[in-house]
Amino acid sequence: MDEVTHANRTAWNQAYATLHQTYDELLAEAASGTSLLASERELLRDILAGGPTVVHPQSGNGKDDIALVQAGAREVIGVDYSESAARTAQQRADDLGVACRYLIATVPGIPLPDHSADLVYTGKGALIWMPDIDAWATEMARLLRPGGHLFLHEGHPATELWTWDADEPRIRPDRDYFGASFICDDFSFPANGAVMFQWTLGRTVTALIRAGLEIRHLAEYPEPFWRMGEVDAAAFRGRLPNAFALLARRPATA
Repeated sequence: MDEVTHANRTAWNQAYATLHQTYDELLAEAASGTSLLASERELLRDILAGGPTVVHPQSGNGKDDIALVQAGAREVIGVDYSESAARTAQQRADDLGVACRYLIATVPGIPLPDHSADLVYTGKGALIWMPDIDAWATEMARLLRPGGHLFLHEGHPATELWTWDADEPRIRPDRDYFGASFICDDFSFPANGAVMFQWTLGRTVTALIRAGLEIRHLAEYPEPFWRMGEVDAAAFRGRLPNAFALLARRPATA
């Protein structure tokens, strides 16, 4: 594990350890299934109807995993490099009797064989922790069975440029859409000096195509998938891109 990834994992472990105090609240949210957005349900409806085996790289708190099983997945295998996240996610799944299991591992480097998943589900703050977008895309493709799908619902790379001003949208002077990385603000999650990586939408799409996947759907949304502290910024009010969804498929003959 490189130095930056190790430091980021430490920051996430510290952040998730503090969230353990809200276990009951997160358990109730997970049981409700509301973390899976309406747009995600629509795009995944036919896939989930087939009872897929799902692998969720960078599974975090695991709420999406429970929602995926509730929506039809046979099982979800979550993967996260934060021991705190994986342990508490497993506890929530066990408490709710849901078919989810968790592995502690980095991405790439998931200890699962090739073609393990009918569906790889990821996003919601995943790509900004990937130091190599091409290696990430190759790992996503490796996990998919021929004919399987990758689904990514993620923060739009432009959203990191917007200020949280309430009166009107502005661009942060310390951020660059084409920059390589930046330090996570102390008032952002997980803080603690974590390093975020900046991948343009074009780089992400191209990396997946190079990995052999076929892009089936790409949509951009004005609403962010998450608002830290329920921030009501002018940049979140419908004029700017704040999230995107991508559905890709591994060719059946691959």
